[in-house]
Amino acid sequence: MTTTPTLRITGRVLVGPEDVRDDVWVVDGRVTFTAPVGAAARDVRTLSGWAVPGLVDAHCHVGLVSTGATDARTAEEQILADRASGALLLRDAGSPSDTRWIDERPELPRLIRAGRHIARPKRYLRGYAAEVEPDDLAAEVAEQVRRGDGWVKLVGDWIDRAQGDLAPCWPAESARAAIDTAHAAGARVTAHCFAESSLVDLALAGIDCVEHATGLTDETIGLFAQRGIAIVPTLVNIATFPQIAAGAAAKFPAYARHMRDLHARRYDTVAGAFEAGIPIYVGTDAGGSLPHGLVADEVAELVAAGLPPRAALGAACWDARRWLGRPGLDEGASADLVVYPADPTADVRVLRAPELVVLRGRVV
Repeated sequence: MTTTPTLRITGRVLVGPEDVRDDVWVVDGRVTFTAPVGAAARDVRTLSGWAVPGLVDAHCHVGLVSTGATDARTAEEQILADRASGALLLRDAGSPSDTRWIDERPELPRLIRAGRHIARPKRYLRGYAAEVEPDDLAAEVAEQVRRGDGWVKLVGDWIDRAQGDLAPCWPAESARAAIDTAHAAGARVTAHCFAESSLVDLALAGIDCVEHATGLTDETIGLFAQRGIAIVPTLVNIATFPQIAAGAAAKFPAYARHMRDLHARRYDTVAGAFEAGIPIYVGTDAGGSLPHGLVADEVAELVAAGLPPRAALGAACWDARRWLGRPGLDEGASADLVVYPADPTADVRVLRAPELVVLRGRVV
């Protein structure tokens, strides 16, 4: 990273969806909308473009590859790919790796951890999760709260090989006890859910968020909207469902049909959730099998699903930062921002080529 003592960005500064300024200054690593004086005004680098708060990937996995935990070098390559894409705030939705060292590296994006996935034994990808039976779920949630940064991640459903299709992983009473445990410790809970069958129980148990949420129906869309339950659709990951179905069709034909159906209606599902007022945030599911740095692709997928470009962009910056409790381009906040050559609210494809990335007040 190179030091930028004072930076001025002119053009259009998108502080919020309706708050557009003519310029913003970065002084001593902080955002200000007041021109500096004295020493800070003597060495100023001025750039022009469209500035937005640093983007958010609200569902990724740092330190995770297809076989499980990875080494620190690979984890660093993953998070640097996110940084290059303009994603400067990441919610890690489950990883078996210890990534606390990232917090000591000011040139790396900020990371909010959800501890390790929590799954039923033999009901998730090998090497990914802490595996427990329902009676031990609440205790494991308490452990993962200690490992995380205010979030816990459950595997809400997965293929049940005895049934040959997706099925819930947790009885309703176990899910409620687990979520109550997390909330009592000040943490929020999210869950991986592909299918329809786990959503009502998790919603009634007080879940805060659902990842993927491909199984939403008119009934559960209404329930989620009423309770303010957020979703992170990860549409760039849902695009892999036909490939997953093809690999499973011979042994589990019902599961394969189900996955194809969830894929076929994915855009309608997201559009229905948006129209109902369900909070929607950008997440890529990077790590595991998908590469990092896909945040712009996910924003474009939300637009393809019917979200207006401004709403899809907000799902990756203003709205997502507020949801995660992190500042955007606020007076005095750490300067984490991205500059583009054209208006991303007019065409979100602009997000694929950042002109400038500033993290903690430094140009990267």
